[in-house]
Amino acid sequence: PCPRSRPPSPGAAPRSHRGWADAIWDMGRQFGTIGCRKGDWQVEITTYRSESYDPDSRKPDVEYGDSLGGDLGRRDFTVNAMAVALPGRALEDPYGGIVDLAHGLLRTPGRPEDSFSDDPLRMMRAARFAAQLGFSVAPEVVAAMTAMAGRIEIISAERVRDELVKLVCAPYPRLGLALLVDTGLADLVLPELPALKLERDEHHRHKDVYEHTLTVLEQAIELEADRLESPDFVARFAALLHDVGKPRTRRFLDDGTVTFHHHDVVGAKITRKRMKALRFSNDEIDAVSKLVELHLRFHGYGSGEWTDSAVRRYVRDAGDQLARLHVLTRADSTTRNKRKAERLQRTYDDLEERIARLSEQEELDAIRPDLDGNQIMGLLG
Repeated sequence: PCPRSRPPSPGAAPRSHRGWADAIWDMGRQFGTIGCRKGDWQVEITTYRSESYDPDSRKPDVEYGDSLGGDLGRRDFTVNAMAVALPGRALEDPYGGIVDLAHGLLRTPGRPEDSFSDDPLRMMRAARFAAQLGFSVAPEVVAAMTAMAGRIEIISAERVRDELVKLVCAPYPRLGLALLVDTGLADLVLPELPALKLERDEHHRHKDVYEHTLTVLEQAIELEADRLESPDFVARFAALLHDVGKPRTRRFLDDGTVTFHHHDVVGAKITRKRMKALRFSNDEIDAVSKLVELHLRFHGYGSGEWTDSAVRRYVRDAGDQLARLHVLTRADSTTRNKRKAERLQRTYDDLEERIARLSEQEELDAIRPDLDGNQIMGLLG
């Protein structure tokens, strides 16, 4: 049933709801959000408000507003600056959000420079929404992001991390990541990614590591649907960072070849350092860095030369990341040579089959008694 009395307008300050509601609790009252219960209804109420940052502050200043139009004008993008007025259900769309939604376009309600100055995290949100929705970003918004990228440094690492996680777990992460790189934001929040745009030597002796990385990420996403709980942030982030050790380990040899020796080990250390800076949990850091460190191990398998002990060691070293390691290793094959790609797939199929057989054998051995039939009969008389 609907409550007989209507709650105060969202334009009211949070404290003014206390007389109307049967119960009230804080959900971030300093930001104008509270939870209320009236009869059988439970609602969240967010007051009209604006947030802005001082040039050197990591904490936003919150001001309460008193009009819907003013509140919508402070939203991050026009597609979020729409509302339905109750009880008549009339659409309030003062900034053309419906048109932008139809065109798949991200624009700010006002000047993007003003919007990003008020809340620099909106630049990360632009990349995240592009990745989630597959939308393009208006040229003036991209220009403002490029000019104001440095403002992101006043935002806490935790808030940047949360937006990055949402971006990586989105359906189209390449769009968002490319936007971060092109605007210079990635140089500040994930510098290891643009660093993969290695200067190509005139003889093109190695693949484009940056493009390879984005392709590996996309292939990991395709594979995770059948093998992991999708979206799997750990598997995706490991795919994104698996080659971050290459810029520091690239060597050109006299015979014209190029090497990246130990880029797996170096990359794992770089991964651990970056994830600590972004305030990820220890479990997440351990999982992603382990995958980065092990992503080349399979190539020692050759055509199946590993002994059973070597296969067991592979499984033991991967531990609870084995399923993700399967995904990462398969995704890491981006060769255009069809025969080579098929050979790699067959070889990894063989490795997975051996792992399964050994696992079944170990389970049987675990339940099989150490005594043979004659010994058991002797004991039983």
